[in-house]
Amino acid sequence: MFSILIATKNRKADLMFTLSRISSLIQRPDVDCVVFDDGSDDGTFEAVRMDFPKVQLLRNESSKGYLFCRNTMLNAAKGEFAISLDDDAHFVTENPLDILKSHFDENPDCGLVAFRILWSETAIENIFTADLTERVKGFVGCGHAWRMKAWRTISNYPEWFEFYGEEDFASLELFKNNIVVDYVPEILVQHRVDLKSRSIAKNDFAFRYRRSLRAGWYLYFMFYPYSKIPRKLAYSLAVQLKSKILKGDFKVILPLTQAMFDVMLHLPKLIKNRKAFSSKQYDGYTQLKETKVYWNPEK
Repeated sequence: MFSILIATKNRKADLMFTLSRISSLIQRPDVDCVVFDDGSDDGTFEAVRMDFPKVQLLRNESSKGYLFCRNTMLNAAKGEFAISLDDDAHFVTENPLDILKSHFDENPDCGLVAFRILWSETAIENIFTADLTERVKGFVGCGHAWRMKAWRTISNYPEWFEFYGEEDFASLELFKNNIVVDYVPEILVQHRVDLKSRSIAKNDFAFRYRRSLRAGWYLYFMFYPYSKIPRKLAYSLAVQLKSKILKGDFKVILPLTQAMFDVMLHLPKLIKNRKAFSSKQYDGYTQLKETKVYWNPEK
């Protein structure tokens, strides 16, 4: 009934910890767990095969990218529901699969469940939340679940996006197909990441900033009515100018310029793959609640 899908590359320690935390789920007869090793050279494949023999292993000898792995696993998933976890994320909630199935059974128009996500390297004791289940615009890649019938109604994640924006792409296609994305806070996932320290350690601000901006702009051209695009682009640029450049944050200038060139380079592809909303669809989408990305414990 359930497929748990994890893509990984050269993060053996994180992955092994995740698998140990979900080991009770992996043992269930109604669960198959798939790990896709995207060209690791740190012994990931051998470690998983040795310590978790029930896990189904896939491997690229050389990396083909995160989205290639996700598309491959989803298209081959055997379960009625497919759960996507990052290799550094695990369930905190007990019995998450039972909660998940109940929600899908009770909400036949729901095609995807977005989990509540704690971004923290350390565990917390108070996991209570006042958040309520509600329909939202989208979901976060590190913790969500597909009703596979819904996945099969939309296009694969666009691999040429490379990184960032693929979840929004899928959410927009789901909306066009009248399929609901629900945020279900009863299911809590801990994403073992400290965003500030990660950015400093990897020195990848420019990379992530460029990819994030261009993904948003790609989606304007692919889904938004043409009449809305100039204002959306102008507003996006104005925000970057006001919140960063005019405040002396000049390191954004290069990735901002690169993101603009990325859009121009891919403009023929964006137009070719355009699936524009009608004005009514656009208005309906913009009225949805924003994607729930970060959950912070109440004091």
